Amino acid sequence: MEAREVVEPAVRGATRIADQVVAKIAMQAAREALGAPTPDGHEPPRTSVSVHDGSARVRVSVELGYPADIGARCRAVRQRITERVRTLAGMEVPEVVITVERLHSAHGDRSGGERVR
Repeated sequence: MEAREVVEPAVRGATRIADQVVAKIAMQAAREALGAPTPDGHEPPRTSVSVHDGSARVRVSVELGYPADIGARCRAVRQRITERVRTLAGMEVPEVVITVERLHSAHGDRSGGERVR
């Protein structure tokens, strides 16, 4: 039997994680931070990701209940996405942009466009 040549890990190749996979990790992390499952009438978070040189820039759109501390909810989403992507994909996340698409009143959806005071 011939002796095999040992190939150093850096020479063997690299694992590339697709943007789509990172986007799914970020979407699940946002759901976790917001308290899954999504309440009735709320759309699940939508994410898009740009991966470059081992780091991921994430954009996420969410719907939130109101009244609520919107800043605190966004910080929780940002923190959860950052830690989950770092843990599961091994990538740094220098930027998470959160867009609040819609606020849902705690008084429920009202048809007819009535304002809640």
